[in-house]
Amino acid sequence: MAEDRSLPLIPDQRREQLLKHLRRDGVLSVQQITQLLGVSHMTVRRDIAELERQGQVFSVPGGARIASHLQSEPSHQAKTLIEQPEKQAMAAQAAHLVEDGMTVYLDAGTTLSAMVPFLVDHTALTVVTNDFTTVDQLMAAAPHLDLIHVGGKVESANRSSVGRLAATVLRQLALDLAFISTSSWDLLRGVTTPSDLKVEVKQTAMECTGTSVLVAGSSKFGTFGKYRVAALSAFDTIITDSALADAAAEGVRASGTQLHLVNP
Repeated sequence: MAEDRSLPLIPDQRREQLLKHLRRDGVLSVQQITQLLGVSHMTVRRDIAELERQGQVFSVPGGARIASHLQSEPSHQAKTLIEQPEKQAMAAQAAHLVEDGMTVYLDAGTTLSAMVPFLVDHTALTVVTNDFTTVDQLMAAAPHLDLIHVGGKVESANRSSVGRLAATVLRQLALDLAFISTSSWDLLRGVTTPSDLKVEVKQTAMECTGTSVLVAGSSKFGTFGKYRVAALSAFDTIITDSALADAAAEGVRASGTQLHLVNP
């Protein structure tokens, strides 16, 4: 049933009504919203864009959705099968930040392990990681680089190590760059994860570096896990793919973080 149209709502009231409906239904089409609120398509699209800039909703083709809760992360094997062009483009952009003589941290994940081919030509570089696939690739392709695996509790499904032991090793290092991955991020909650054991490792890497860089695909934007890692404003740079909605990109830039959108 449409809202009572006898007293037109001011924009803030109308957007609160839109949020109420999205919290109930999860996702709605523009056509559904126009009928629920009794306003034009143009007004609905403006409201969606404004709420997306605030990080409260996320546009989808033909409509909008509320943030979705990520209960668990996909396995390493599952991640390797998806969004390869986007991952390659983000990895290439991230690698532009790396210079000879640096000590860099590569967080676990298939996007950051895709950086390896872009690092092999460096002549003096120390790579620190908690990712076993990254270690395997660097040992094979770049044995001339210094390589440190931080150890810790092994998480077999994601081929990585997590927990306090890994964080303890990281605290002994002075990093120039820390590249952080995530399976869930949005404007309101920042970077989150469903795994509490991953939090301390990511936070410690950010504490031990001069520059923190988030590298995460746009498909992960608008999802959130139970445990909070950091606000988006805690990152110096965010690298994602160009499918991120314009309004969301405006919201990220408004946080003061430099945003790079790359084309696959």
